[in-house]
Amino acid sequence: MRDSRKFARQTQNRLVVGLLALLFTVGLILIYFLYSPGQHGSVYLAGILIPLLIILLILNVIERLATIARE
Repeated sequence: MRDSRKFARQTQNRLVVGLLALLFTVGLILIYFLYSPGQHGSVYLAGILIPLLIILLILNVIERLATIARE
């Protein structure tokens, strides 16, 4: 029998990675065409990515602390 929690976590991680990949590819293309080739779209998208990574890091730490407290 498969571990449902592991499968759910793996699926959720794949969805997040896919969303970020889609955001970056489509976002960079739209910034390039709508604003101008001289704009650096990666700088704008890094402004989005950095807070997301900080939030994910904080949530991961909280989850690990909760797991340790449960044991």
